[in-house]
Amino acid sequence: MRKTGIIIAFVAATLTGAAQKINTAEVVKDAEKQTTIMLREIATAKETDKKGVSPRTLENGKLKLVASRDWTSGFFPGELWYLYELSGNKKWETTARAFTADIEQEKTNGTTHDMGFKVYCSFGNGYRLTKDPHYKNVVIQAAKTLSKRFNPVAGVLRSWDHSKNKWDFPVIIDNMMNLELLFEASKISGDQSLYKVAVSHADQTMKNHFRPDYSSYHVVDYDTVTGKINKKTTHQGYANESAWARGQAWGLYGYTICYRETKDVKYLKMAEHIAGFILNHPNLPKDGVPYWDFNAPAIPNEPRDASAAAVIASALYELSTYSNNGKKYKAEAGRILGSLTKSYRAPAGAASGFLLLHSTGTKPSNTEVDEPLSYADYYYLEALQRMKKLREGKKLF
Repeated sequence: MRKTGIIIAFVAATLTGAAQKINTAEVVKDAEKQTTIMLREIATAKETDKKGVSPRTLENGKLKLVASRDWTSGFFPGELWYLYELSGNKKWETTARAFTADIEQEKTNGTTHDMGFKVYCSFGNGYRLTKDPHYKNVVIQAAKTLSKRFNPVAGVLRSWDHSKNKWDFPVIIDNMMNLELLFEASKISGDQSLYKVAVSHADQTMKNHFRPDYSSYHVVDYDTVTGKINKKTTHQGYANESAWARGQAWGLYGYTICYRETKDVKYLKMAEHIAGFILNHPNLPKDGVPYWDFNAPAIPNEPRDASAAAVIASALYELSTYSNNGKKYKAEAGRILGSLTKSYRAPAGAASGFLLLHSTGTKPSNTEVDEPLSYADYYYLEALQRMKKLREGKKLF
């Protein structure tokens, strides 16, 4: 037993070393420089794209902007809020407010489940840092809009409205990320119905989205008359039965949120099980940055997904504060964040100001493969902020 303990301690120390090498102040300064470049690139892109409000990726080497309705529109405002929090520089608050304002119309857009990604990452972070009452109202309105997509028979929130020839009532694992908006709005408004919707969705997803090994399907299609499952498929993964990397990350993050907000141990155990699947998978590379799908056929000659890695690292930092396996999770988060910082950041002045390279959006359609993505940058900065807080002995929430 003593020998085993020494080995575990050595492994933990080795993993922790990656995190300790990160100079947060230097990384933040570099991020500020890159974001300054990004702001100039955005201004130039807006000269020809009048509807674009936020950067999403590079397309043919050029910055691609998206309208507020796009699911990724809230990430860049969120990045700006994290830069303000990490640097303390008021100019980032001013800039964050300007980009956040561009998303406000989405608070009543009931055609999408991505309300959390859009509104919580922007207005939610803004409210967390400033307590601006207007931001509070937007968060509540957005949550109420999202809750209208709830089907009480199936017990879940509808994800997509498109491709009605493929699905009746599709729910994607990504939707776990939007529950944070419902939980927060319930707390600040006192509306318990929002809390109940979030819990129901989490419970049904736990029941229907996961395999015995705690890997997740991407899309589960429900029959809204009976509440039963029509089929389980994928849209962005390699195959219906494969483990799409970012989908596993969404699940890990989502159930960690659910435990934070409910303190129901079943969610903590679920997050731990998902973490186990990810961290112990034989196809997870040594640097902790997964291939786009854990079952992609040409591993190791498959694209990586830095966005999935950033989400995993951020989730593990939070999970480390709840779990008895906390030291391991914190060390693993540090290893992944260290890898992203050392080997996946864009060179200074490159990539139109994006922070991370080598993400994968949708490989089956060959869309956004080995490109920078706004949500990779968002969760990278969030993970960095969480690491910094834990180093300083502060609570994350």
